Amino acid sequence: MKTVKLGTSDLMVSEVCLGSMTWGNQNTQAEAAEQIDYALDHGINFIDTAELYAVPPSKETSGLTETYIGQWLAEHQSKRGDIILATKIAGGGIPWIRDGAGIDGAAIKVAVEGSLRRLQTDYIDLYQLHWTNRQSAHFGKHWPGQVDPRKTDVAAERETKLGILQALDELIREGKIRHVGLSDDTPWGISEYLKLAEQHNLPRMVSIQNEFSLLHLKDAPYLIETCVFEDVAYLPWSPLAGGALSGKYANGAKPSGCRWTMQQRNGIFRDTSFSHEAIAAYKAVADRHGLSLTQLSLAWVYQFAGVSSTIIGATSMAQLKEDIGAYSLSLSEEVLAEVDTVIKRYPQPF
Repeated sequence: MKTVKLGTSDLMVSEVCLGSMTWGNQNTQAEAAEQIDYALDHGINFIDTAELYAVPPSKETSGLTETYIGQWLAEHQSKRGDIILATKIAGGGIPWIRDGAGIDGAAIKVAVEGSLRRLQTDYIDLYQLHWTNRQSAHFGKHWPGQVDPRKTDVAAERETKLGILQALDELIREGKIRHVGLSDDTPWGISEYLKLAEQHNLPRMVSIQNEFSLLHLKDAPYLIETCVFEDVAYLPWSPLAGGALSGKYANGAKPSGCRWTMQQRNGIFRDTSFSHEAIAAYKAVADRHGLSLTQLSLAWVYQFAGVSSTIIGATSMAQLKEDIGAYSLSLSEEVLAEVDTVIKRYPQPF
């Protein structure tokens, strides 16, 4: 598996990143360890987690995914240097995490200490802001009228961002984190952090992870252009649209234990009639070319221009093997043209 430089950092990460948000809910400690071992054996050196996880979030499972990874690290101390470990501070609105408060400098210092303790490590390679303090168009809120930017106090946003960067700078100087990144942000958010970093000689955001898949294309082309031009690594999350692009929910199916059977913090926002029509159309393309829907969907994201490393997740080893196996596929011009036809028919299906 190829590696790529993570933005302007000195980190070389695999082009596939192992996501972990089901660990502690749908997956046990032993299953998480098996996934880590398999991923490392197949060239993946990049693991992403968050203080919020497992997902769906709950007070009982909060931080449990980091704990699972920490247990694996404690049992494989010699491999810590082989792994690029990323985690995230939760944004506001989670009552059991810092009483639901948003992200500021003080919260970051508390959150980093908690993550380091659960992860059983002295440092975090990439520390990310899970979502913005301001209301943004993420998590299914990208339709007209759902977010009004005029309600954001821009001056207050900039002041908070400066405090965040100053706290991150202190933590880097202390050796507790190496690099910093964003999650679920916008071109404006990226640009503001980069501008503040340059103005005040503070850490530069080296990456952003946002939702991106055949069902969720709003980052192309504008946000991805910002990432390419500013050398910010783009890390798609949910490339299978929460599992929908595996085809498991076709014809109204809701397999036991799958994510759509569980209460979600932002609802099952991908479950729309247009989504199901789009999924069926993509499956028809995959069938015509001897591919599974999962292979088609992942290979399309893996080779999308401007993508640095794609965050995958699995609840079974069979799923993980298929996800990683899709990395070696190269979609032909004919397949890509057929995919484009479906995209034009269903550009925003949920």
